[in-house]
Amino acid sequence: MHQRQLFLNHLAQTSDFPLALEIEKAEGIWLYSPDGKAYMDLISGIGVSNVGHRHPKVVQAIKHQVDHYLHTLVYGEYVQAPQVLLAQALVETLAAYRTPSGYAIDNVYLTNSGTEAVEGAMKLAKRFTGRTEIISCFNAYHGSTQGALSLAGADFFKRQFRPLLPDIRHIHHGVLADLAYITSCTAAVVIEVISAESGIRVPSQEYLQALRDRCTETGTLLIFDEIQTGFGRTGSFWAFEQFGVVPDVLLSAKGMGGGMPIGAFMAPQPLMAVFKNNPILGHITTFGGHPVSAAASLATLRTIQEENLCASVAAKAELFKKYLVHPRIKEIRNQGLMMAVEFADFGELKAIIDHGIENGVVTDWFLFCDNSMRIAPPLTITEDEIRQACDVILRAIEAL
Repeated sequence: MHQRQLFLNHLAQTSDFPLALEIEKAEGIWLYSPDGKAYMDLISGIGVSNVGHRHPKVVQAIKHQVDHYLHTLVYGEYVQAPQVLLAQALVETLAAYRTPSGYAIDNVYLTNSGTEAVEGAMKLAKRFTGRTEIISCFNAYHGSTQGALSLAGADFFKRQFRPLLPDIRHIHHGVLADLAYITSCTAAVVIEVISAESGIRVPSQEYLQALRDRCTETGTLLIFDEIQTGFGRTGSFWAFEQFGVVPDVLLSAKGMGGGMPIGAFMAPQPLMAVFKNNPILGHITTFGGHPVSAAASLATLRTIQEENLCASVAAKAELFKKYLVHPRIKEIRNQGLMMAVEFADFGELKAIIDHGIENGVVTDWFLFCDNSMRIAPPLTITEDEIRQACDVILRAIEAL
């Protein structure tokens, strides 16, 4: 039986129309089928492969760690070099920043995924503040577990799984008037610096500063979800750096692992210390911060720094905007290489995406903006590859 049929028969599906591309190998920005067909990955596995697929330094770090040890004990008990060195490197990326309370974000809790980072941060906020209300945004996505799903800002994904967490409120991303809903009853606001699944909506600096001020005024923790924006995606290591607004808690995942599963929530030590007692072991995980994933993450972080990948992000984004000019394109929104190319409707976009895949370029749409094409290639993409990708997309548009 062919692999595709085994996939359809035995692997749990999440839709009736999976792409079902069979990939045998990946390298750089390219995916290869068993028959040798090449696909340019313009979505980085949904924001994961920021340094490209199988970056040599990431592969080397994985092989090195495999030769030493794999899982040893549940998170937080043994001193494991990959975890310790990764935590140190993450903290160093944040060393220049202080929360309004004067704290450095100097403590890292490693998880298996972005969703788990969200869950941990929610528990941290409740435990530290003694409050239960958490605010997130309409048209936001923070994960699929029941806690993270409670934060989702669209009922379509939630209605069949209720009851979910109580005391969840929603505000509109970027709308100053909605900040009044943040009160002394609010434990935390969980918000993306750039609203991703609504189709790349970039807030004003004024809005983020007002949000920070309101959270400080009400004793509310400000949690920045940088699961998609972190690790260089927007042109700085963390997106918040471009706005000069510092959160109390920072979330990361996706591009963090160089293709390996890992996430983290980060906060000042006085906040994170609440997990030590009442109850003891206030947040635990077996595989969080797995040594192989942690080694891959450290190699990813160092690669972004050593190859200065952030420096070329803005110019590469401008090349996409320069070449993707067509009457059917309504607008291009972006922050660095996190881009949304808007078309008239989903039907038109889906035809363009399908044609592009047939001709070797993989793109996607957004959960809450299905008339916009997602473009988020590996940061290592070259100028020639950008031209090639845009040529395929434009030919797909012309084929309508």
